[in-house]
Amino acid sequence: MSIELGDVENIAHLARLHLSNEEKQEAAGSISNILALIDQMQSVDTDNVEPLAHAFDAVQRLREDVVTESNQRDELQKIAPETEEGLYLVPKVIE
Repeated sequence: MSIELGDVENIAHLARLHLSNEEKQEAAGSISNILALIDQMQSVDTDNVEPLAHAFDAVQRLREDVVTESNQRDELQKIAPETEEGLYLVPKVIE
């Protein structure tokens, strides 16, 4: 399948693109190549191929869900400019 120059001009108009004649020719060639590749892929016999849930049959190794750092909240709030009841106070930025 190929695309005609008029189709490229219509697509460019809809996309609000201003293309020179050379760019239109190049776009028509590129789109025709893409459509040819799609046609080639669709012609492949996939009747005996089982669908995959994922491209890789790999299982992700997960680490144990354990605490790796100690609670430093009190130390960090001591150096904060303003806190109140365990919360950080910040200046209002939206009026």
